[in-house]
Amino acid sequence: VQLVESGGGLVQPGGSLTLSCIVSGLTFQNHAMGWFRQAPGKEREGVSCIRYDGANKYYEDPVKGRFTISRDPLKNTVYLYMNFLKPEDTAIYYCAADAARYGSSNCGAWSGNYWGRGTQVTVSS
Repeated sequence: VQLVESGGGLVQPGGSLTLSCIVSGLTFQNHAMGWFRQAPGKEREGVSCIRYDGANKYYEDPVKGRFTISRDPLKNTVYLYMNFLKPEDTAIYYCAADAARYGSSNCGAWSGNYWGRGTQVTVSS
């Protein structure tokens, strides 16, 4: 299983970025997907997750109303649209797939994950 993130970079506060994650090695439409992040000196935390069929989405409170997750089964890709970015959004962003099939958007309940290598997002003026 391989997850490859892209789209990170440097952006000013209030700006936008779109992260993409291309997945191979598993049947994409059968697995819930999510985005996590790790800021310097902090533990990795969940950001947003989407059910295997896209029917439900979950967002952590700090990103609600600013970030949007979506998935495209034709491209085996999950996206994270990030708007109104803040300096505290600075982190390495990781794409993850629920190792179990037919998982929910409750990424905290996943039994195991596949991980990408991450992409750096820096929000600074």
